Amino acid sequence: MAGNEKVSLNRQMNRRDFLKLSLKTAAVLGLSSTLVPELCHALEKKEKPAVIWLHFQECTGCTESLLRATEPEVTELILDIISLEYHETLFAAAGHQIEASLAEALQRYKGKYVLVVEGAIPVKAEGQFCTIGGHSALEILNRTAPGAAALIALGSCAAWGGIASAGPNPTGAQGVMRTLTDLKIDKPVINIPGCPPNPHNFLSTVVQYLMYGVPALDQESRPKFAYGTLIHDQCERRGHFNSGRFAEAFGDEGHRKGYCLYKLGCKGPSTYGNCPEQGFNAERKWPVSIGHPCFGCIESKVGFTKPLFELSDMVTAANPPQIYPPPLPADEHKISPLATGIVGAVTGAVAAAAVKKALNLKRSKDGEDEEQKS
Repeated sequence: MAGNEKVSLNRQMNRRDFLKLSLKTAAVLGLSSTLVPELCHALEKKEKPAVIWLHFQECTGCTESLLRATEPEVTELILDIISLEYHETLFAAAGHQIEASLAEALQRYKGKYVLVVEGAIPVKAEGQFCTIGGHSALEILNRTAPGAAALIALGSCAAWGGIASAGPNPTGAQGVMRTLTDLKIDKPVINIPGCPPNPHNFLSTVVQYLMYGVPALDQESRPKFAYGTLIHDQCERRGHFNSGRFAEAFGDEGHRKGYCLYKLGCKGPSTYGNCPEQGFNAERKWPVSIGHPCFGCIESKVGFTKPLFELSDMVTAANPPQIYPPPLPADEHKISPLATGIVGAVTGAVAAAAVKKALNLKRSKDGEDEEQKS
């Protein structure tokens, strides 16, 4: 296609932007570049999945994160990738109008729509702690889940209760999967936890579902492509951890120099996710990169359930060095160009000497062989 040719989507976008969107999605999914044409074909030709998006016991932070997403922007997501049929925050309609839209979408796309749930479901007092249009979250989920092809529990609150379920949990807040079990509804659920979750993980999950169906999930029902690596192993501060350089307090010299945040309660050693690789927004920042320890918000048994400074559960997982090397003097942390040149010269001299020695040995051996032949 020519560079300015339009692809056949409802909202026209040029081919270059479309390919950028496809490449970004493929990168998040961990797909080979050879599969990009197949991905492009799926985005162009396949019917866009109808999405019904519910809000329950939450702060709307997951939607806010989506609104601030770049590459793709939210407009590309809801106009080019999915068909958003119901969303209380993004819809202009309200009251009876928006509830009528929900009823119509449930009927029109019965058995085909993807149900996205944002927020926990409170079950105590018959669910009366969260009501919308006179119906509790429990009732709404019981009405919408049976007709869904699959559900996405977006954010830690929807995945396993999140901060709303922290003790003493007076409302009985819990995640989608547990609630569906209580309601005896058997539907596939994809958990995308995070507080907030990365919007690219949501986009990539939708595209994966569009191309191949439900993606491969781990034991927590999370997509493996997004939650298959230990944050500690991908962290940009891992080198400081290995060298025993730690920030001891917020604002101290080690903290200002970007040392490891393990001693400040970082839960990266027991948290699985792609936060260091994906980051958030155009700057690709994440908590650790701006000086705050990982809170473990994407793990049901780590985030919001254990104090930030409770490290006993992570010692065996992280296996920190028991004997730390002596700290370097302040003026030795930076390597000067002169030092770099000296190191290069020494390295080159050593390499040259080694080559010369090897050549001399080879010549000596060749001479001995010639003498033996004569």
